[in-house]
Amino acid sequence: MKKLRIVVMGMMGQCPLGGQTWMHLHWLLGFHRLGHEVWYIEDSTAWPYDPVQNTVTDDCRYAAQHLATSLERVGLKDRWGYRLAERANQVYGLTGARMNELFATCDVLVNITGGVDLRAEHLAAPLRVYVETDPVTAELRLANGDEHTRIAFDNHHVLATYGENYGAPDCGVPLNGRTYVKTRQPIDLERWPMAYDPAARYFTTIGNYRQSGSDVTYGGQVYFWSKHHEWDKFLDLPHRTPQLFELAMSANAEDRARLEAHGWRLTDAFTMSCDVFGAYPEYIRRSRAEFTVAKDQNIRLRSGWFSERDVCYLASGKPVITQDTGFGCALPKGEGLFAFQTMPEVLAAIEAINADYEHQCRAARRIATDYFECTGVARRLLADIGMT
Repeated sequence: MKKLRIVVMGMMGQCPLGGQTWMHLHWLLGFHRLGHEVWYIEDSTAWPYDPVQNTVTDDCRYAAQHLATSLERVGLKDRWGYRLAERANQVYGLTGARMNELFATCDVLVNITGGVDLRAEHLAAPLRVYVETDPVTAELRLANGDEHTRIAFDNHHVLATYGENYGAPDCGVPLNGRTYVKTRQPIDLERWPMAYDPAARYFTTIGNYRQSGSDVTYGGQVYFWSKHHEWDKFLDLPHRTPQLFELAMSANAEDRARLEAHGWRLTDAFTMSCDVFGAYPEYIRRSRAEFTVAKDQNIRLRSGWFSERDVCYLASGKPVITQDTGFGCALPKGEGLFAFQTMPEVLAAIEAINADYEHQCRAARRIATDYFECTGVARRLLADIGMT
């Protein structure tokens, strides 16, 4: 494979927390470890979130420092630029002229999450790839005639998606005549080592209990974004098994009290997620396994989506029990990774994990190695878009 100049764009500075940061870093590392010249440029009109001020702001210093620290930690120091569009005083890492030069001279621009609305300078890139990490919502909006989504898709030559069941007979996601390349979540196995601990007590997960603003009505039905609809279906799980559960969950006081009353132990997700290279991965490594749910949109329409966070658990040798979105079309289930629809399936998975814990942990690590290793995922995407 010839050495390529690859510009990766996204929202790592806009959302400088654990899950988003690692998602972008793993793509960068996948391309970098293949020997390509990789740059991360965040060049957006969207204001970033500042955890210190706890607000969205046009003061981009935290975002820029986050990028500088994160890229240096993974061996890509000075390979980043950040620009808040139309703000001459909010340009960091690279000059605006150098960013524009990279857009014009790169071989491929990879827009992770589609997190940047492409402008004229970005459109100079000869091949532009939209990596859809949250399937379904955009497709439903597009089917409803949403012009912003249409323009965002049209500004890219290739649509790549984590919806690995797209187009299958049991998948209800409207593809709107679009062609998709299937891809998945890469992970750097060296930075996420096996962490086997038979004394670990809690099945855990990390996330948000309730979110608003992204439900979509399509075909007369509402497809929900917030995961609380799914958590509520399994609220009494801690009362059905002796296994202990802890959630690193952002939730309001009422929701926290309700979860705790049903036997869930809660811990602070925000502080941990701000510590991208310390507390965030350490929390996963201290876990016994992961139990989590998915978004209603992905479950009902069977997109085949799988979570980046779940991959971090698998790589750390932590078995994963997660709601079935149809990902069995691409990933093995039953050892190390369990898909569920019903409470009895959850209980059976818990029993299987605890009955032969070491075997299940090694199976989890093996799935991460065989299916998600970052250079393999990056190589496959480049091959699928013709960049070999």
